[in-house]
Amino acid sequence: MVVTGGGNGIGAAMARKFAAQGAHVVVADLDAGAAGRVADDVGGLAVGGDAASEEGVRRLVDAALDRYGRIDVFCANAGVAHAGGPEAPEESWAQAWEVNVMAHVRAARAVLPHWLERGGGHFLATVSAAGLLTMLGSAPYAVSKHGALAFAEWLAVTYGDRGITVQALCPQGVRTDMLGNSGETGQRLLADGALEPEEVADVVLESFADKRFLILPHSEVGEYYALRAADPDRWQGGMRKLQRRVQQA
Repeated sequence: MVVTGGGNGIGAAMARKFAAQGAHVVVADLDAGAAGRVADDVGGLAVGGDAASEEGVRRLVDAALDRYGRIDVFCANAGVAHAGGPEAPEESWAQAWEVNVMAHVRAARAVLPHWLERGGGHFLATVSAAGLLTMLGSAPYAVSKHGALAFAEWLAVTYGDRGITVQALCPQGVRTDMLGNSGETGQRLLADGALEPEEVADVVLESFADKRFLILPHSEVGEYYALRAADPDRWQGGMRKLQRRVQQA
């Protein structure tokens, strides 16, 4: 099992949870020290570096194959969040696209040949509720997470009949460094109902059994998503009301 962004937060919680179930875990993180600490905890392999780049993904996959001979599960969990809208710097938009979308594309490109040859594999994309809905105050995050969801859905449709399971993890607020760094808007929107990373990992483990595409640690997200699809004008009206409240606070 490979987990990117595994040095902290949801990634670290998943690494520990699945290792406790007997999985061999490869912990990947830009922070090599954090990856090493989690890998030491779970008796796994740490791979430091940029798992969003073509070279970084290839090095990660090669390291996992060299150590364990196969990859059964790839958790594309690393993500970044930047505030702002169209005025956000080009660098913020570019990094959001690279880490939140292209890292998933490159990971799939690297592991699919092995999985298709074997007739099985499991791809877990950490998408966020922002990929189903939106995220006020953070267009780069919302847009790129929509892209991550679209790619996961495409993978599921294209390879589901060839033994590949694809799931999209879409939590709302989780008590991680990302939430802590989200500023006043993020705290107002997400802090009250935020889950612990370990609670999210529990839901992921349960969801592996039934292979449902959408993994929703916050069940209300499914209701919001259904409303968005059934009556987008009403849903946008509610979101605009929420936007006004945030701006006035």
